[in-house]
Amino acid sequence: MLYYLFDWLDSAYNLPGAGVFHYISFRSACCFVSSLLIMLLCGKPFIKWIGGKLHMNDTVRTELGLEGAAVKSQTPTMGGLLILAAIVVPTLLFTKLDNVYILIMLGTTLWLGFIGFLDDYMKKKVSKKGLSGKYKVIGQVLLGLVVGLLIVFHPDIATTKTTIPFVKNNEFDYTWLVSWLGPWAVRWTWLIYVLVAIFVITAVSNAANLTDGIDGLASGVGATTGGALAILAWLSGNVVVANYLNIAYLPNIGELTMFIASFVGALLGFLWFNSHPAQIFMGDTGSLTIGGIIAVFALLIHKELLLPLLCGIYLVEDLSVIHQTLFCKIYRKRHHLKPGELVPVEKRPFLMTPLHHHFQKKGHAEEKVVQRFIIIAVLLAIVSIVTLKLR
Repeated sequence: MLYYLFDWLDSAYNLPGAGVFHYISFRSACCFVSSLLIMLLCGKPFIKWIGGKLHMNDTVRTELGLEGAAVKSQTPTMGGLLILAAIVVPTLLFTKLDNVYILIMLGTTLWLGFIGFLDDYMKKKVSKKGLSGKYKVIGQVLLGLVVGLLIVFHPDIATTKTTIPFVKNNEFDYTWLVSWLGPWAVRWTWLIYVLVAIFVITAVSNAANLTDGIDGLASGVGATTGGALAILAWLSGNVVVANYLNIAYLPNIGELTMFIASFVGALLGFLWFNSHPAQIFMGDTGSLTIGGIIAVFALLIHKELLLPLLCGIYLVEDLSVIHQTLFCKIYRKRHHLKPGELVPVEKRPFLMTPLHHHFQKKGHAEEKVVQRFIIIAVLLAIVSIVTLKLR
C-alpha cells in the first residue's frame, strides 16, 4: 500500500525521498524492522490476552515426561497468530500487491495459519489430539495442488524448471521425467510438477511442526533458513548477479525478498519471548506455517532441490521419527508384544523422538540443544548459499 502511495507522490509531485520506495533493499529493511517491532511491541499484551482471557495454555507437554513440563503446561500457546500478523502487515504495506509471487506467499501464510489455528484451538477446547492428522495433510495437499498449478500455468511464472545444486548448466526441467512419453511429455509435465509441489510442501511443513518442541528451536532455525532464502531470492531477481553466477534470472522474484524479510523479522521478534524459559509457544498455528512458507518459497525461486541441505535440521528431525516408528513396529511384530505393551526404551534407536527430545533425555540442557541446532542450521545455510559458486 505504501509503495503505491509513495510511487504516486514521486511521479505526481516529485516528493524528495519518495523514490527510495523503488529500491528492494530499502523496502526489505522496512519489512524486517516493521515485523520485528510488531512482535516486540505487541508481544506482552498478546501473551497476557491469549493466556489470561482466553486461557490458551499448553497442557499437552505435561504428557511428555520431560524436565520442566509442569511449568511449560502453564505457558500460553497459539503465538503463531502474532507471527502471522507480523508477516502479513509489513508485506501488505511495503510490497507490490499485484505481484503473483507475493499473492501466493500471502495465501500460503493465511491458509496454513488457519489449519494450525484449528488444530491449536481444538487441542484446548475439544480434544487434546486436536485436528485429525488426515485433515492437516488434506489441507497441505490442497495447498500443494494450487501452488503447483499456479507455477506451471500462470503466465507470469509458467515454468516446470528448477535448479540442481553443485553442477554447472544446472537447470533441470521436470519434463525429462516423462520424456519416455514422447510427444505427450510436455502435456503431462504439469502433473509431475504438481506431485513434487505437494510432496515438498507436505514434508517440510510437517517437519517444521516436529521441530517445534523446545523453547526457541523452531523460531531460531526458521529465521536462519529464512535468511538464506532471502539472499537466494535477491540473487535470482537481480539480472546482473544472476548472469554472473550463471543461475536462472527470475523477473519480479526480487519482490519476495520483502516477504521473507518480514518472515525473518517476525521469527526473531518471537524468539525474544520464546527463548528459554519461553513466555509463549507458537503452536501449530506457527510451526505448520513456517514449514509451508519455506517450502513454497523454495519452489517459487526454483531451489526446492536444495531443501534437504538447507533444511537439514528439519530432515533429521523427521527421519528420527520415521526411523523410531518403523523400528518399533518391526520390534513389536518380531517379539509378539501384546497390544499396549511398549517397546523397552533401551531397545529403541532413540530415547525419545523427535531428535531434540533424545538429547534432552540424555541429560543435555534445553538451551544447549537449541543453541547447537541453530549453529548447525547457520552452517547449513552458509553451505547452501555457497553452492551457487561450487559448480
